[in-house]
Amino acid sequence: MAATLRIQSDWSRALSRDEGEAWLSCRSPGKPTLYGSVTRRGLRSQGVPDIVASEGFLVGEVTKKSILISCPHENVSTKFLAPYTTFSRIHQKSITCLDISSGGGLGVSTSTDGTMKIWQAANGEIRRLLEGHVYDVNCCRFFPSGLVVLSGGMDAQLKIWSAEDASCVVTFKGHKGGILDTAIVDRGRNVLSCSRDGTARLWDCGKSACLGVIADCGSPINGIAVGTADDSLNLGTPEKPPSEREIGTEGKILLLAREDKKLQGVGLQSRQPVFLFVGSDAFNCCTFLSSTYILAGTQDGNIYQLDVRNTNTPIQVIHRSGAPVLSLLPYRDGFIASQGN
Repeated sequence: MAATLRIQSDWSRALSRDEGEAWLSCRSPGKPTLYGSVTRRGLRSQGVPDIVASEGFLVGEVTKKSILISCPHENVSTKFLAPYTTFSRIHQKSITCLDISSGGGLGVSTSTDGTMKIWQAANGEIRRLLEGHVYDVNCCRFFPSGLVVLSGGMDAQLKIWSAEDASCVVTFKGHKGGILDTAIVDRGRNVLSCSRDGTARLWDCGKSACLGVIADCGSPINGIAVGTADDSLNLGTPEKPPSEREIGTEGKILLLAREDKKLQGVGLQSRQPVFLFVGSDAFNCCTFLSSTYILAGTQDGNIYQLDVRNTNTPIQVIHRSGAPVLSLLPYRDGFIASQGN
């Protein structure tokens, strides 16, 4: 397990003035944590900050928006990036979920302050307040059109909202526990949800109806992802012909990140199990890198990369820290992971 180098979260603000200081820590499993600091002494040429580190740490390349720091004792280095911009007035407490519209113009987010809001991605200006869930809203995402929002809450309700006037146009009821994640099939005629009740369900947006229970795991499902399966993968055959209201489910596989340490693949149209992988701890999230490769993150900080054609052995297991892996997002030739530290 690799050592983890950290810098306090508001480091860019701390180092924005002369003599500004930010705190460092380097943690390696089974060893005492090393602590230090970085201090700004002024400006170099071209307006780049002159930054030095305390004993045990080294400062590498510094730009106006990034800083490379290493800890030679643990042979670890990390590049820290400053925020491009910060919106501090949208929510009053922690943000639990957010999404950006396909065009990049709007953002939607939920928070432990009990609100769900739509805002301008360019300047953080709040456009709409989406009110209607009882208790906390756990997840939110835009439909591909960017004009409609899907949300799920602890009230076991799934809701569809107009981003233009904040009206709730559809409410789905059927889950017996809080909804923890959602997914959209193709353009959004059908959507998916998973819940603390251990089920994943497929919904028909046009008829406001449940088209079926895709999986019933007997354990909370913390995250889901839907993707097109590799042609060589056997997705199973439906026990009965699918409803004509099912749009775009053929050839799709649904990933289930389960609380009982299992990552499961299910044929979306067939409802048949495709694979079952047992990890080191509860799975919190999952995503597709391609039709062949998938990622899943656990509560104890592991990120598993798997080949859906053979899930017996992971391609790799990445462990940067013991903090829970909370979300995963494909990005260019790699991915972005967020952790609870």
